[in-house]
Amino acid sequence: MSRVMASGVFDIIHPGHVSYLQQAKSYGDELIVVVACDDTVRKRKHEPIVPDYIRAKIVESLKPVDRAIVGRSGSNMFDTVREVKPDIIVLGFDQTFDIVELERSLASEGLTGIRVVRAEETADDLNATRRIVEKIRNMGETQ
Repeated sequence: MSRVMASGVFDIIHPGHVSYLQQAKSYGDELIVVVACDDTVRKRKHEPIVPDYIRAKIVESLKPVDRAIVGRSGSNMFDTVREVKPDIIVLGFDQTFDIVELERSLASEGLTGIRVVRAEETADDLNATRRIVEKIRNMGETQ
């Protein structure tokens, strides 16, 4: 049985998220999704719209997902990888990690044998939260 790990913010669920999770699930038997905690979202992106524990519940309810957990604030991301014990990590198409560098970092942390792949971008024009927010803003301006 192979375990796959995916991660993200998942603040407003959209077609890009669904595609990402379907692709991630296709790499193995079990998909564990790490939902970024509110502190991490604030530091890296924006003020979260939906609290982390609710985002995790929503993500876990999606068909491809076997389990969703909230990432820990201030912890080393490799601690979460140790907890999940994935065989494969699937990155979102827009996540900034370099695959080779991430594999090197995993190995230097003693996390060997984990394959890292990147999901493909979906063709949908609303495949990112920032695009949805922008569309909503634009709709308000035209009314």
